[in-house]
Parts: sequence; C-alpha cells; structure tokens
Amino acid sequence: MTPPPTATLYFRPTAFIDAPFGLDGQFHRLAGGLSFFSAYEVIAAEGGGRVSQQLVPVSALDDFIATLAPAQAEAARTTITNIISPRAPLQLGSRTIRLGEPQIMGILNMTPDSFSDGGRFIDDPVAAAGAGVAMAAQGAALIDVGGESTRPGAAAVWAQDEIARTVPVIERLVAAGTAVSIDTRQAETMEAAFKAGAHLINDVSALLHDSRSLVVAAAANVPVVLMHSPDPAKSLHGGAVGPDPLLAVYDWLEARIEAAVAGGVKRERILVDPGIGFGKGVAANLALINGLPLFHGLGCGLVFGASRKRIIGALANEAPVDARLGGSVALALTAAQGGAQIIRVHDVAETVQALKVWRGMRDAALTPVV
Repeated sequence: MTPPPTATLYFRPTAFIDAPFGLDGQFHRLAGGLSFFSAYEVIAAEGGGRVSQQLVPVSALDDFIATLAPAQAEAARTTITNIISPRAPLQLGSRTIRLGEPQIMGILNMTPDSFSDGGRFIDDPVAAAGAGVAMAAQGAALIDVGGESTRPGAAAVWAQDEIARTVPVIERLVAAGTAVSIDTRQAETMEAAFKAGAHLINDVSALLHDSRSLVVAAAANVPVVLMHSPDPAKSLHGGAVGPDPLLAVYDWLEARIEAAVAGGVKRERILVDPGIGFGKGVAANLALINGLPLFHGLGCGLVFGASRKRIIGALANEAPVDARLGGSVALALTAAQGGAQIIRVHDVAETVQALKVWRGMRDAALTPVV
C-alpha cells in the first residue's frame, strides 16, 4: 500500500526480537541501544487524522521508500536514521552518562505538596542531600531536584522560594560528586541552579512558561529535557491533547525541538519527554506508553516518567500513591524495552534491580550459542 503523496508519515518500531544473529538485513537496532526490531508500523496522516497504517518489514523498507513521493522519501530516510542512530552521551560536569542502555533519574522533591513525597525534606537540605547521595549509591545516574509541585491544582511558586528550596541541596549534591538536574520552568531558578553546579535542565513546560528560559538554556550550554503538556505557557494540566495523542505529542515535541535549536540550544543536548499524566487521561497516557518507540524518530534522547502516577491507580483498583511500586516498575521496564534512555523514578533501588534483571536477559539473548 502506497500512502497518499501529501500525507505525513510516522515510523513506529515494532516486532521486537531477542537477538539479531542470522538475521542480516532483517532488523534494526533501536537508537544504538539493547533493543532490536524487525518491522515498522508506518502511519500516514492528513488533516490531523490517520488515513492509513501498515506494517513494513525492515527487509522491505528500501522498496517501500522507493514508492514514496520525493519529499516523503527524504523525510522517511531522515526519520529512520534518527531511529537507529546512537544518542550522544550526556556530559554532566565530570560525569559522562552514556545512553546505550537505560539510565535512572532519581526524584528529589523539595516541596511541601508534591503528590508522592511532598514535605519529606522541605526544611532539611542536609537530609535531602543525603537522600540524593543514597539514590546515587543505589544506581541513579543523576538526581532531579525540584522546588515546585507539578501535581494538578498545585499553587505556583515564586522563583526566590524555589531557589531557596533547591540551591542548598544542589550545592551539597554537587560537592558530593553527584550529577544533578534542576526540575524547573523558571529562568531565574535555572540560573541560580547553574551557579550552584546543576548540570541539566528538566523543564516540564519545554521552555515555554518563562520567556527567558530559552535564552538562559542556550547560554548555559547544558542538556535540556523538553516535556509535553497541552498548554504549558498557562497550565501544565489544561488544554486538550487531541484525538490522536501519539501523533499530536510527536508533532508538538518536534516543533519544540526546532524552536530550541533555532534559539541556540544544540540538538545533541536536547532530550524529550512525552509528559505522562500532564493534561492527559488514561486513554491518552496508554496510547503514548504503547507507542513510545515512535518518539525515537525525533532523534533525541527519550525521557520517561510515570513513577507512582495516577494511571497506575486507574489500572490497579485505585491503588494509593504509596502502593504503586509494582506498577511503577512495570512501566519502567516497558519504557526500557521501548528504548527510553532516562527513566525518572522515586523508587531507585527497586527499579535499578528490575533493570539489572532486564539487562541480564538482554545480555543472555545477545550471547551467541556456540
């Protein structure tokens, strides 16, 4: 089936295989990582809606591309290259975080009202830093420090309050040799965090909430996570994601990448996050999780955060926040199989253990039988 020549094409890796031995020409490797797949789901869309979708085996990919209109074929080759190319490592201070396998980002909230761990460390930066160092010792590659709750209905926080909450913790973590990201949507907080030694920006508004954020991020020359929410300039949980969440979020993130690059952020320093739970219901979240490999077509590192989120309760008898470990680990493993390079979690030790088992299985599958 040849898609309409005016359609936009999306390529979702699928038909994953355990190992590539004896399958030359029949598989691709996902973003230079530990997952291999043998087919693409090719989705054609026009006018905001899907007009066709089909499975194209990797072995037939060149023949399929040859049937496309010239502009489609060029875009398809670029997307395929993005999907299979290794991601550049993150240089976070003296630490190099390689993205050939999933890395853990530990969550450290310095807030009174975060949905899971709010209030735990709000007045005790020494204990907070100790908890961050402990997460690093458990296997977290970096610690994500935030001073503003992003749960639905949370009050906005003044930058100076956010700085007072986060900077003392960042300083202590950096002094201990820990890689640190600052979870903020405010440019003033970003600047203060950089001065304290933070290495990465994790912005849930994709640099849209604060008009200065893009300039600050570009000048700092640090990696930046751009996360999707439907209307981040106003509300992280407002707006509508659209009837086809997977394609809508992909398009939105693609536009934010281009805007960031135009603003001076280096493309190889950009990571993307589909924003599970931000302005999305259960159906939309599930569409994004099931379709996660599609986002490798953007050519950026992929961040996934669903730890202890509402979707777990919705699928598991309304389990409360403190009883969502099993669901969190299940989602983390799904993300790892889908090629996510950074998985943001509360429960570091348990997730690291699960990923070690997953990695052991991958290593065994990738060991030739002689």
